[in-house]
Amino acid sequence: MPPRLSPSAVSLTLTTTPTIHTHCKSCFQRAFSSTPSLSQTKLREQFWLWLRGPGENFRHPLPGSTNYLSAYDRRGNLIRGRGQEPSGGSAKEKNAEDAMTADEEALEAAATEHEEEYKLPKETLDDLRPFPWNKQFVSQSILSEDLRNEIWERVQRQGKSVRQVSTEMGVDMRRVAAVVRLVEVERRMRTEGKSLAIPYARAIHGMVPLTTLNPTTRLPHEPHESINDLEQHPLTFPQIFYPTSESRAFNRTDAGRVFSGAPRLPDEQEHAINDGVHEAWQDSKAEIIGRPGHTRTVLKPADSRIPHPHLIAFEKDKMDRALTPLERRARHRERLARDEERRRAVKAKLQQEEESKRTRIDVGRWQLVVTEVQSTRQGTGLDGRGSGKGAVGQRYGVPSQERKKGQVKIPTKVEV
Repeated sequence: MPPRLSPSAVSLTLTTTPTIHTHCKSCFQRAFSSTPSLSQTKLREQFWLWLRGPGENFRHPLPGSTNYLSAYDRRGNLIRGRGQEPSGGSAKEKNAEDAMTADEEALEAAATEHEEEYKLPKETLDDLRPFPWNKQFVSQSILSEDLRNEIWERVQRQGKSVRQVSTEMGVDMRRVAAVVRLVEVERRMRTEGKSLAIPYARAIHGMVPLTTLNPTTRLPHEPHESINDLEQHPLTFPQIFYPTSESRAFNRTDAGRVFSGAPRLPDEQEHAINDGVHEAWQDSKAEIIGRPGHTRTVLKPADSRIPHPHLIAFEKDKMDRALTPLERRARHRERLARDEERRRAVKAKLQQEEESKRTRIDVGRWQLVVTEVQSTRQGTGLDGRGSGKGAVGQRYGVPSQERKKGQVKIPTKVEV
């Protein structure tokens, strides 16, 4: 029986799947679309429009101030600079014919830098937030180069103590010590001929707020930070309900003794504190209580634990109208000098005691240093690891019980 369909019709109905053997590699990567492709997306176009408009303010740093995004409104106008425009108008209002070259703009900015600094108000807290959506982050100020050199000058060349320089400059004592070490490193690197990252430092100083130095008074324009802050002591973490008599005053000294588990002071000392005869900031001697092997230090009041307790007496002198400002500063310097002399005497005494325990033996080119220790209970302490005075040390005595089986490492009681 002859076929009902012709061979040509059968061949038209068969479809072939494109494979790597029938098509080239570029055919699979070709986009068969009749829609014309856009050169840039909508978001990219909006980004370039912002750069040509409000984003033009961030092309160059703002002289004498930070230049964060939160300091401008949506139209690119400086919020704190409203009404502070120069008399000639802004650069955006100038005609195209009066456009200046890049060199002329740099000269104009250098000539009007001090004028702009004078007219521009100081940054507010909102202006110091570099990330608009993160309201908790505020950019902190750093020390300027002149202020760092002034701190080093007062400590190294004028011979002032770190405590005195911290009080005068409004900088924390730890930062003063760090600045002195850093400037010493920089000076040594310059002596050795090594290069410093000066461009990087200038760029950072142009982006963050600075604490600048007043060239007339040689003091900062404003205090850099708080210099008398205290961290919370671990003994004050628990909440204690302590019954006390209403007929007696409960002060900071009593609170510290309660937190430390120490007995109350005798009546004579307590009356001296309440009457103001004994100042709390003058109490710098540590008081140790507890049985041997379980000793602890009594928590002193905040007046004696702050980094600058002498400022309390300085503030009290301000309340005395009979003293002139020169007399107040002279008394403050005298107190600092006495305190520095006392600290040096204590340090020298400790060094002398440590040296008395050593025996130096000269052997040719070397010198042997022998330190006497006690291997008895008095030397090793109750735990055998050097809790007593004159002990061997933590690495000697008995082995550590940390990884021994059967040791209870979960606290079984809480000592307050």
